[in-house]
Amino acid sequence: MTKTKSPDKKPGNSPDSHARRGKAPGSLRKILAVVGPGVITGAADDDPSGISTYSVAGAAYGYATLWIALLTFPLMSSVQLMCARLGLVTGQGLAEAVRDNFPRWVLWGACSILVVANVINIGADLGGMAEATELVTGIRPLLWIPFYALLILGLLIWTSYKLIARVFKWMTLVLFAYVLTAFFAHVDWRQALLVTLVPHVEWSRGFLAVLVGILGTTISPYLFFWQAAEEVEEEHAQGKTTVAQRKGATLKELKDARTDTVLGMFFSNFIMYFIILTTGATLHAHGQTNITTAREAAEALRPLAGKGAYLLFTLGLIGTGMLGVPVLVGSSAYAVAGGANWRGSMSDKPKKALAFYGVMAVAMALGLALNYLGLNAVKMLFWSAVINGLLAPPLILLVILLTSSRKVMGEQVSSPMLRYLGWATFVVMTAAAAGMLITS
Repeated sequence: MTKTKSPDKKPGNSPDSHARRGKAPGSLRKILAVVGPGVITGAADDDPSGISTYSVAGAAYGYATLWIALLTFPLMSSVQLMCARLGLVTGQGLAEAVRDNFPRWVLWGACSILVVANVINIGADLGGMAEATELVTGIRPLLWIPFYALLILGLLIWTSYKLIARVFKWMTLVLFAYVLTAFFAHVDWRQALLVTLVPHVEWSRGFLAVLVGILGTTISPYLFFWQAAEEVEEEHAQGKTTVAQRKGATLKELKDARTDTVLGMFFSNFIMYFIILTTGATLHAHGQTNITTAREAAEALRPLAGKGAYLLFTLGLIGTGMLGVPVLVGSSAYAVAGGANWRGSMSDKPKKALAFYGVMAVAMALGLALNYLGLNAVKMLFWSAVINGLLAPPLILLVILLTSSRKVMGEQVSSPMLRYLGWATFVVMTAAAAGMLITS
């Protein structure tokens, strides 16, 4: 049984010790001090593939899917908070926890499917970023794809974790472009609020497919691995390089992680809400209901909402890709390295963790290659959503079992409320996976 460490015994528990939870006088600085893996994870969820899904929903059904943000927020928060607590209490990532507590076929089945889905998603996101850049510069997308791939890979390999975390934290602000875009879009706020509070469901194949797509895009398996791993990275960056040093969490650390995670998931769903709102108020309202990508949404916005909205939407696509692709690449490396028990941390230099960084390079290279094989971006997004949708329920089940086990978590097992929400998420995502297969 893992023993719970008291606040005064946990190494480095002074107010200045935690990289993201340090001393911070003033309300804003206190919030920024707590902001970390949770907010970065939530922002990374709104990547170009997610934006495409939300744009399709808004264009096809207007405001009708806005209420889904109220559904996904508590569900998403519960799973990500479990992952955060797992990383903090055990001092290990999700892959390591699965490796130590479940059969090898469970571990490698989950990791293999995750990497396949991530590679497809990386390819789709790189393509989406390149197409968005073409809208601004006029330069062909196939020239931008390797540029972004090499830039992101270079940042991940050759810079420190502290710098990456700091850059990611500030890059989350790019998502406010989608909030600003809504104010160019002549939104019917009264109708939007009504539909948000009174759920609307159409029992049609198209609507159910969009509903399932939103759930699968929002509650994504790669975020589970990333969240737990980043909690470990935060402590690794403080010099706690062994599992024994990291094991156990103080009440303050758990409380701060909860604040960070809930804030991040709120941010993610808030941005989703405004993307649906904007495309619903413009594209759907003007009869442009049959779009398939975020690029099409951006191009359609220009004559309807003006150049300002068009530029904000387009630049937001590029910025979210710069945030989302590293998380997809990183979560692949964390999963494989954790499963194989390789040394793997972004705080390590490449020569000390060759296999870990090698997985990053291979995942990026495969995602890059998909764009040169003539594969349709919409099909890549579709298959990524299908694979993620099928992988999410079993992974959520593993997370619930791990964080409910006293053998794994000691006295810091998940609260009854957190477990109830976790099981509700499992049921909803299982139904979504079944719905995805039916509607596909």
